[in-house]
Amino acid sequence: MKYSVEFRPAALRNMKKFPKRVLVRIKKRIDELAIQLPDPKITKMKGKNPYHKVRCGDYRILYEIHSDELCILIVKVGHRKDVYRNLIHLH
Repeated sequence: MKYSVEFRPAALRNMKKFPKRVLVRIKKRIDELAIQLPDPKITKMKGKNPYHKVRCGDYRILYEIHSDELCILIVKVGHRKDVYRNLIHLH
């Protein structure tokens, strides 16, 4: 089952700053997510939040799964050292 992919505006703005080779890898990984979601039990982040994460080299893609709409919402994309900051303010 193929999921549609939507982006939060801040995630798109942030991605424009990445080097082109990193951006190509991230887009490929997001396309893979849309085709085949990894096990949500493995990707779910700890705590009481709706977020899941997936690795893409030194970068992380944080997303929400909306199963009822068959949609993946990309919440934040960034380097692993600072992608987890300010997550509370996103929801």
